[in-house]
Amino acid sequence: MKSFLLKRLLPSLLMVAATSVYASAQGDPDTGGPRPGDLPVNVPVDGGVSLLLAGGVAYGLKHLRTRRRKA
Repeated sequence: MKSFLLKRLLPSLLMVAATSVYASAQGDPDTGGPRPGDLPVNVPVDGGVSLLLAGGVAYGLKHLRTRRRKA
């Protein structure tokens, strides 16, 4: 149980706490942004998706290596 807390739960909680600061850092609602009836704006998602993909590959490789060492 202690190992679970130190390896999984504590880092997860720290990550959520660190990113919650950015979530509350919003500007005033009158500072701009699209108004009703405006044309939609394209949003680039390539940077975030590629980082998530790289992280998933790294996690998968680490998981496979630990499985091979145990066997």
